[in-house]
Amino acid sequence: MAERISWGNWLLVSLAVIAADQVTKLQVTGALGLYERVPVLPFFDLVRLHNPGAAFSFLAGASGWQNWLFSGVAAVVSLGVFWWLTRLPRSGHGLLALGLALLLGGAIGNLIDRLLYGYVVDFILLYYRDWSYPAFNLADAAISCGVVLVLFDGLVLDRRRRS
Repeated sequence: MAERISWGNWLLVSLAVIAADQVTKLQVTGALGLYERVPVLPFFDLVRLHNPGAAFSFLAGASGWQNWLFSGVAAVVSLGVFWWLTRLPRSGHGLLALGLALLLGGAIGNLIDRLLYGYVVDFILLYYRDWSYPAFNLADAAISCGVVLVLFDGLVLDRRRRS
């Protein structure tokens, strides 16, 4: 049986994501009113938004049941990612472990918001002229980066490990 990865160190990455996410959200909610927008760069503003839905405000207009659905999904996904992280072999899976740690931290960061407030605090707004990307937060960014790393590992690195 292969020796397992030292997943405790990767949990520190997840905890750092959770801490950074929660601290930035607290700073934004303390400094900005709802929908208030502060220009930072010509393509980046801070804005305080509350998203009761999922990615891209999916189901944001629902009556509240979606919060419990998304909270349940986040909890199940977090448990699955944690389990996967603890099962990785010790060598050759560092990028996958990093991706899973980022996913775990991001999922828990947003889950905390849902459980405490019933919505997720978003505050990063990227735009160019009349176009803008939906506002997001550090947890969302960690999830996105984690997914890219997990996919890269599965599509590229896993093939190299097998050959």
